[in-house]
Amino acid sequence: MRVSTQLSVLLAAASAHVSAQDTGELGDAAEVNNNPAGVVYKATLPEAAFFEPTYPDGDNIKGDVTAEANPDGGVRFTLKLSNLPETGGPFSYHLHVDPVPENGNCTATLAHLDPYIRGEATPCEKEAPATCQVGDLSGKYGSITPDEEGAFEATYVDLYASTLEGIGAFFGNRSIVFHHPNKTRISCANFEQVTLPGPGEGDGSDDGSDDGSDNGSGDGDDDNSAPSTTSVPSAIITPPPSNTGNGTVPPPPPTSSIETAGAAGLKVGAATALVAAAAFAMML
Repeated sequence: MRVSTQLSVLLAAASAHVSAQDTGELGDAAEVNNNPAGVVYKATLPEAAFFEPTYPDGDNIKGDVTAEANPDGGVRFTLKLSNLPETGGPFSYHLHVDPVPENGNCTATLAHLDPYIRGEATPCEKEAPATCQVGDLSGKYGSITPDEEGAFEATYVDLYASTLEGIGAFFGNRSIVFHHPNKTRISCANFEQVTLPGPGEGDGSDDGSDDGSDNGSGDGDDDNSAPSTTSVPSAIITPPPSNTGNGTVPPPPPTSSIETAGAAGLKVGAATALVAAAAFAMML
């Protein structure tokens, strides 16, 4: 009897714990392990905030949120924000169901992305992220607390969001919304698929710049400089003249000074060839 009583207490406690976590009606969120490699989405905040009282001068939070398929499953989120409100934090943020319309109305993004129908009445528990709404990023990984300069950066992997179109956890056609603690929506932005620059791309470097490297010609110039024009041309060998039929041999055509200078070592051979040709002509 005592054992059954203890078991009942344990089961009740376990049930209460699950209830406190308030997992979704469809169960815990599933880890996503088939996100397509190399797919990247980015949400860049607009120039002006949606909630104007936060920025009376017409300014806004600056920055973006990048989301890339993680090789080991889930999605790697990177937040780079600045110009955050000086007061009123910490600030929450979530993936929302609908995109931001053209008029920038953050209210039109509707509720948090919640394919497992968890709801948000009970706060998310960081220790059990699978029981949280898929879109409750700040609930799972912490709210935004700006530094002294109003900036905030964070990178983490969420195992439950997806960059694979066609499933409930996909957010590539949705939005991200930033809130005051009282849930007032400060600003929002749509995710768009982008291509990140590869190694050596987008860094402003110019392959045509003068880096002082040699192209292997031995002239000391870089690969993109004009070649040197001071090199000595190779010798031009003039073939021996043909017989004219009158027993005489016309003089060889004049050579340029460059040819003469370049073919100095061939003079003796050329003279010998001329003598032989003349002797052969006289024998005909």
